[in-house]
This record gives sequence, structure tokens and C-alpha cells, in this order.
Amino acid sequence: MISDKVKLTAKDILEKEFKSGVRGYKQEDVDKFLDLIIKDYETFHQEIEDLQQENLRLRKQLEESSRRQPVAQPAGTTNFDILKRLSNLEKHVFGNKLYD
Repeated sequence: MISDKVKLTAKDILEKEFKSGVRGYKQEDVDKFLDLIIKDYETFHQEIEDLQQENLRLRKQLEESSRRQPVAQPAGTTNFDILKRLSNLEKHVFGNKLYD
């Protein structure tokens, strides 16, 4: 799944410690930015999970509907052809009794 491909988690970002230098960044600015990244990361992760669940649901629904589909008519067979064959069958079985 996606967790195998992602190298960082929101927790990894939260717990990351940076060394400070003489002219380093303001710790407060870095923390605010990392907080934004963590929120986005969690949102993306949740969206991916939701989409994977929906994908599974739709695959199952497709599988179930494909099992329930009626048997297709042979190629070239129309409703008119079926009605004509049925009429001929009735004539053969019942003869002229239908038209009396």
C-alpha cells in the first residue's frame, strides 16, 4: 500500500530535531511551518485511506454486478428476430387454431 512508499509519517515530522547554528532559523518559524506540514500530511493520508476504501467498495460492487448480468443474446439477434421466431414456433405448435 501507500505506507510502503512514504518515507515520513506525521509523527516523524513532529519529532524531528534540528541543530541550531550561529545564524540559524528562528525555532518558532520552523515549528509553525512543520505544524502546517503535519496537518497537510495527515489530511493527505486520510484522503488516501478514504480513496482506497472507496476503490475496494467499487471493485466489489462491480464484481457483484457482473455476476448478476443476464446472459447476452447471440450476436445479430434483435427483438424482432426473437418475436419472429416465437411467432413461427406458435404457428407450428398451434397451427391455424390461433387465427380462428
